[in-house]
Amino acid sequence: MTYAENLKDKIIRGGYRTDKTDALPLVNEPLEELAVAANDIRRHFCGDDFDMCTIVNAKCGRCSENCRYCAQSVHYKTASKEYYTLLGTEAILKAAKHDADRGVPRFSLVTAGRTLSQKDVDQVCEEIRAIRRETKLSVCLSAGLLTGEQLAELKAAGLDRVHCNLETSRRNFPNVCTTHTYDDKVRTLKAARDAGLSLCSGGIMGLGETFEDRIDMAIDIRGLGVRSIPVNVLNAIPGTPFEHNVPLKNDEVRRIVAVYRFIIPDGYIRLAGGRGLLGDAGELALKGGANAVISGDMLTTSGISVETDFALAHKLGFTVHKSGK
Repeated sequence: MTYAENLKDKIIRGGYRTDKTDALPLVNEPLEELAVAANDIRRHFCGDDFDMCTIVNAKCGRCSENCRYCAQSVHYKTASKEYYTLLGTEAILKAAKHDADRGVPRFSLVTAGRTLSQKDVDQVCEEIRAIRRETKLSVCLSAGLLTGEQLAELKAAGLDRVHCNLETSRRNFPNVCTTHTYDDKVRTLKAARDAGLSLCSGGIMGLGETFEDRIDMAIDIRGLGVRSIPVNVLNAIPGTPFEHNVPLKNDEVRRIVAVYRFIIPDGYIRLAGGRGLLGDAGELALKGGANAVISGDMLTTSGISVETDFALAHKLGFTVHKSGK
């Protein structure tokens, strides 16, 4: 029995909680055996349930933060010149209805910027109420460093989940961003949890991190009670400080997904931005522990179509549920 198989059995049979010491040896396990074991864990804890969400770029460009991967930051000169304030209820509702009509269960509003003003919060609340009134979509929001009071208002309007990526490990975070901190993000996630919202938080792979950094982030995410874990792959944008970072190979992403499944057995490990760079729309990663995707276009880059993702989920034997997880 391989190390991965033995650890898998401990997790499945005894509810064993994988710590960092357990996870590090998985980095050197044969990939195919590791992927099979991770998929066994996924099937045991999650069955064939598959979660799909789409996102809308609800407020774009001129972000004050200096995240070194981001095309929307005012600190970098990139080809992305698009800028607009909140789209407004009519445009947001049109996009939400379009995705709901295609069978998507979850819809997320994403805004550029450090946080939202009170005026923006009021507007987003109106948009959330409209979506909940006219569709059956679960609604998620990614809007930076929100406060407990703001989150309570958004929850009352019908918000279901808050997204705030940790992005990388605590150790590596200062190499990625200096205008806010890792702890700022943790505080936002804790405030969302305290407001009764579910949590979505993951990271971007390829920011110069080590595999140990990736494991450290996953363990922190688990400790916060996060159930939805986006795994983004850096799409290096010309003009950003990370424009020359070497893209991750598919096998590296597959290993990340598999290791994350060992750390968070019952979570929704969600293939997210950069999936189109893998060459197979994430199929191999979905065979090796992943069970969720962000479908459609991303914020400033193209993604995988909803129709392609429905077909892929069906091909792999998943069942796309009808309400957000």
